Amino acid sequence: MGCDQLLKYWITTNLALQQVQTLIPNLFSLTYLRNDGAAWSILQGKQLFFMLLTPIVILVLGYLLLKARRQHRIYALGLTFMIAGALGNFIDRLRLGYVVDMFQLDFINFPIFNLADSALTVGVILVFVYLIFFADEKG
Repeated sequence: MGCDQLLKYWITTNLALQQVQTLIPNLFSLTYLRNDGAAWSILQGKQLFFMLLTPIVILVLGYLLLKARRQHRIYALGLTFMIAGALGNFIDRLRLGYVVDMFQLDFINFPIFNLADSALTVGVILVFVYLIFFADEKG
């Protein structure tokens, strides 16, 4: 979450809105966008919805994480990534009224995203891996 916020600060202080900074030609760029929706810019303009929903989601994930001590470590790690991602974007919404996005994959038509979005995605994948492969195990 700290890396997410530092990167967002760097982007907002070093790039103009919608400015593209190519890092690896035809592969990867940084582009400063303001996102008032969810991950990958879905549900644009629903800030109040996310301001109300995110704390509830974080509390539920935190509760699950506290109970995860008896579960596989992949499950706890997934929940941790999900909490960090949700908090990273929630901080932006509280502080700025929008979420800062910056990662652009130039080789594919894919929405611009940020580190918190990536953490959420990795967290969901880890929880699915746990549910599919380890849910019946302990520890």
